[in-house]
Amino acid sequence: MLYQIPSFLLDVIAGLLGGACLLRLYMQMHRVPFGNPLGRFVFALTDWIVLPLRRIIPPAGRWDIASLVAAWLIIMLKYLLLMLLAGGVRPVALPLLSLFGLMQLAVSGLTALLIVYAVLSWVPGASPVLHDLVQRLAEPLVRPIRRVVPLIGGVDLSPLVGIVLLQIVGMVLGNVLLGIYGIGR
Repeated sequence: MLYQIPSFLLDVIAGLLGGACLLRLYMQMHRVPFGNPLGRFVFALTDWIVLPLRRIIPPAGRWDIASLVAAWLIIMLKYLLLMLLAGGVRPVALPLLSLFGLMQLAVSGLTALLIVYAVLSWVPGASPVLHDLVQRLAEPLVRPIRRVVPLIGGVDLSPLVGIVLLQIVGMVLGNVLLGIYGIGR
């Protein structure tokens, strides 16, 4: 229990901050405007780490590398603190562990996005601003799947297929994390 509670809290904090950094990267990559409440929230959560990093790390095309590095550093700090709590720091494994943890966080975020996208497609009268925002973020994920998976009885199953594929990727990443250091979900 003395490890589980701090581990849970670190997961929540790193997930929120790292996820916000990844969402910032994803929104900028797809040119989604930040003038909405979600965009302002993402900026408020991430400006403290992204803006200083942006002074040294320029963007690469549409990729905001500073946001990506910020998310990676947050995940690395999480794993460092978890290692300290567990009583053994393996600094050699930390960068690689953090990279796979970052990928796992990205998969979790994309899965949540597809779930919200699917639910909003079933709810008539949902907020048009929220619906448009989620649709702009989810369409790059479901568009390639729609080319392969046809409508079945008029129902678009591409979000479900996307969720299943992301869950498989998440399982693989979780096993890699377990193999690297014995940490994972």
